[in-house]
Amino acid sequence: MKSTLKTWTGLGLATALAGAGLAGCAGEGGEGGEGGESAIAGEAGEAGEAGEGEGGEGGALPVEQRLAFMSGHTEAGIALYRAGESEAAAPHLSHPVDETHADERAGLEALGFEPAVFEAVAKALEEGKPASEIEPQLEAAQANLAAMREQAGGDPATLITYLMGVAREEYGAAVTDGTVTDPAEYQDAWGFATVARQIAEGIEGSKGETVRAELDTLIALWPADAPVPPADPAPAGQVSAQASKVELALGSKGE
Repeated sequence: MKSTLKTWTGLGLATALAGAGLAGCAGEGGEGGEGGESAIAGEAGEAGEAGEGEGGEGGALPVEQRLAFMSGHTEAGIALYRAGESEAAAPHLSHPVDETHADERAGLEALGFEPAVFEAVAKALEEGKPASEIEPQLEAAQANLAAMREQAGGDPATLITYLMGVAREEYGAAVTDGTVTDPAEYQDAWGFATVARQIAEGIEGSKGETVRAELDTLIALWPADAPVPPADPAPAGQVSAQASKVELALGSKGE
């Protein structure tokens, strides 16, 4: 994952999706952000040990975890697109459409995957359309992801724990000495936390309330609405500690 967001400068989305910059975690900038794709190649919680999967080993994880992973990228891309950050959004939004990530999408057709929805978003990006012009397509993409997650099932606590591990790793790769050195990994981590919050709606009772509150606190460590890298990001240790609080809440016995 050696490419940076500079790869996208001066390139049309179609050219970039077909060529360089997407072998890693969807154009993830910087030299250190190698955790995202390894989280697909390896087991949950061991993303950093699994190597730089190029998307070709997506089947190593259960479909519900691969779907959560893809959802995190897409949510980050949609939020950035809505915030006017089209160039930053493009690599994240490649996951549902480009061939590099085909194995990540294995088995999603049976869950109701609608590729045309995501292709429409990619085409709008390529044409330079503002997000406001394609809001229905963006909402349709989010709805399709949510519907597939419902069909895929899986234990919410297990999925959230997986996403916390990936978010922790990606954020740690993104922030160095108080600076965002890998914007794409910073954005990915936000996407994974956001999807975890969506999944947490399926946890009932007081435990669910506690988990959602801890996830809200975690997401608040990024700028509101979209993960546009700030000059003063939250320390990686703070994000990791808050992710651990989410995991502790998942293990609580409240009903």
